Parts: sequence; structure tokens; C-alpha cells
Amino acid sequence: MAESILFLTGHLARPRLEAVLSAMDAGFDWKILDIGVKVAALMTEEIITRRLPKPVEADKVMLPGRCRADLDRLSESFGVPFVRGPDEVKDIPAFFGRAGKASDMTKYDIRIFAEIIDASTISVDAIVKRAEDYARKGADVIDLGCMPDTPFPHLEKAIRGLQEKGYKTSVDSADPDELLRGGRAGADFLLSLNEETLHIADQVASTPVLIPKDHGDMASLYRAMDALDAKGRAYLADPVLDPINFGFMQSLERYARVRRERPDTEMLMGTGNLTELTDADTTGTTAMLLGIASELRIKNVLVVQVSPHTRRTYEEHDIARRMMFASRADNELPKGYSDGLLALHARRPFPLTQEEIAQAAAEVRDKNFRIEIAEDGIHIFNRDGHHLAQDAFALFDKLGVEKDGPHAFYLGAELARAEIAFRLAKRYAQDEPLDWGVAADAPADDRTRLKEAGHTLIAKRKREVSSP
Repeated sequence: MAESILFLTGHLARPRLEAVLSAMDAGFDWKILDIGVKVAALMTEEIITRRLPKPVEADKVMLPGRCRADLDRLSESFGVPFVRGPDEVKDIPAFFGRAGKASDMTKYDIRIFAEIIDASTISVDAIVKRAEDYARKGADVIDLGCMPDTPFPHLEKAIRGLQEKGYKTSVDSADPDELLRGGRAGADFLLSLNEETLHIADQVASTPVLIPKDHGDMASLYRAMDALDAKGRAYLADPVLDPINFGFMQSLERYARVRRERPDTEMLMGTGNLTELTDADTTGTTAMLLGIASELRIKNVLVVQVSPHTRRTYEEHDIARRMMFASRADNELPKGYSDGLLALHARRPFPLTQEEIAQAAAEVRDKNFRIEIAEDGIHIFNRDGHHLAQDAFALFDKLGVEKDGPHAFYLGAELARAEIAFRLAKRYAQDEPLDWGVAADAPADDRTRLKEAGHTLIAKRKREVSSP
């Protein structure tokens, strides 16, 4: 028998929810219950507990995405699973399409090397603190970058300090003496050895990362690989990724060649020559590079974070590697797994049409303003009127809040958010922060509790209490 799902909603959303479910080619049976509130997001755990009849005649109960309730307590109380659906009714078909596949975004097979490029110039404590930050953002190996003509007297102490904290380490240097010191100190990896410095690998246990002796000299890289293969030594091969317009496509071909000719070779790709040296938002650049790594089974990436525009690059690499792994495992396109790399634009920015907003506005019977966006601009409405503009400033004289400072401030902030979302084609939901994906930390949000009253509402209440 098909699964039966009961959808709980409010007065205003019920017609839209019914239309969406009716139009779906759903693989389940469904029913809708209006729980007796006007706005579905105002449904609370207490209201559900009082108004939902027992026993529940369904296999599962789905709440609106913005409903504040403890799902575990409700599931225990009613004896059926409670789940939270998407924030917007129109996202329900996509929600069930992806939820049915049950993709696991916890898995990945690409290891992130996070380079501290100025390690030789900062203290061991500063190195460890930086490592803690990088590891929290997704780094698996902390790479100590050695700078030319810059002494690194505390290299050994840095390696020990990192390993005492449980971090895997690598040393990246063009100086053979520094590589040897790093290996003897117990570094897990050494970057970057070539056929002339390969003797270092004979003296230490570190796994070497091999590069061509001269840039693009694949023959020398293969000779170094052959030498270590003959000894049964593990290594990573790095043909070296070049910047755009400086051999980028040829460098990609080198990685593809190694995979074709040496299908079992473990490789490393440094992504900084693209992310750092291209003035473009790094979310898309990172997605493409990790997609290439996924196809070529490159399971190690060296990541640097120097330029201000790359300040979220570790988080981006972490999301991208998980998304590409899930996509490959599901044999699906990398779509619908995560919005983390969609920092500027939303896949479906306008869940409501102009006509649907107008219909909702016609049903409002109170003076509280609702704000929505659609392809034609910013809509703001209450019982007294429905106004539309593409410039938030054009709406001020229509709202009648000239003498209500807190309310005017609140509406100004919300309308500014709405205009940003409209112009960038992002999702907007009143009283919710804009979603910038991995580009910015999202405010903490506990969906088991109602939100605290906002600053402007508190100020307004205080003013009303103090007024004679």
C-alpha cells in the first residue's frame, strides 16, 4: 500500500497546498488538515497537540518548514513520525523528489590539504590556532608552507605541536633541507619532490607528493613515479594546475593523461592557481574544480586562502566534495543536493506568482504588513492596500508609518532585504535572514521554539506602556 501523509497547514496556505499536491504525480496518498491558524508558520507544538485528533489516520505527518515545534515530542505523543517539509509550498515536489533518493551528504572521498603559506613567519601557537580554524572548516591535513629565503627554525616544533593536537601534517618547500627536516620530524606528507630530490623519500617515512622536475615535463614525473613504484612506496602525483590563460587547459590534460595511463595512481591537485588568481566568486570555480577531481578520481586537493575574495574557500571545498561524491554515487547530475554553493542566486527565487500574491493580499483582514517578492518586484500589503515597487524607497509614503519610528525601522530593514533578494533573484521570506549559502554563516535557528520578539517590536511595546 502507498504511504499516507497528513499535511498540516493554515487558512491562507491551504488552497496553494491543495493545488500543488493535486498537480503532483505523488507516490503517496495525502490528506490536508487546516489546524485553525491563519498563517501556517504560526502553528505551534501546543496548537498541534490540542487540535490534531487522535489517533492520527496517516503513516506520517508533515509540518510546514517554518513551523516551530519539537518533532520528536510530537512523534512520541501521536505515535506516528512527524517531519518538517520545505519552507515554501511550491518546493514540495522537489522536496519529495530528492528526499526519495535519500542522498547521504556526510560522505566524501577527497582529502583537503590546507596550506598555511606564512608558517615560517608566525609562532607555533599561531600555527596551531590557524589549524584549528581550518580543520573546523573542513581541512584534513595542515600544510606548512615554507617561504623562499625565509628561515623556519621552528619547523620541527610546529609539526610536533600540530600532531599533539591530532592533525595530519605536510611540509611544502622548494628547499631540500627543509623537506628533509620536515620528514625527520614526522610530517605525514612532503610537497613537492621531483626526480632530483627523490632521495629524500629514502630517508623518511613521509608520503611524497611528486611534481615534474621542470614545469610540464611529464616524462620526469613518470620517471619519479616509476622509481617509487619499483620500491613499493606510496606517493601522490601532482602534474600541477596552471592559471587561466597560462596553460590551464594543457594542465587539465596532464591530469587526464595520468588517469588514463596510470589508472591506479593517487593524485593531488592544487586549486589555488584558479581560486586565488581569478577575479571571480570562488563558489563556482570550486564546484568546477571539484567536479573535475571527482571525474578523474583525484582524491587530494591543496587549498590556500589568501586573497580576500577566497575567504570561504575551505567551506566551499568541503561542500563541493560532498556534493560531487553524492552525485557520482547516485549517478545523478549535481543538482538538488545542496544550496550551499548558490550564494548569489536561488534555483527557484520566486515561489509565488504575482496573481497568487494578489489573491493572498485580498484575504488579509488585519493591519499587519506582509512582504513578498515576485518577478515584477516587491509586494507589501495589509487590509488597507496592496503596493508594488522595484525600489523600496518608493513604498515609504504609502505605508503610513511616518510617526511610528520602530515600525518604520522594521519595515525599512525588511524592504531593503526584499529589494536585495528581488534584484539578485534570491529567496526572500519576511522576518528571516537572506540565505547566502556557504558565503556567510547563517544565524543560529532553533525550530523547536518560537522566535523572541524583535528589537523594534519590544521598543514599540515599551513606548506604548510608557505613554500617558
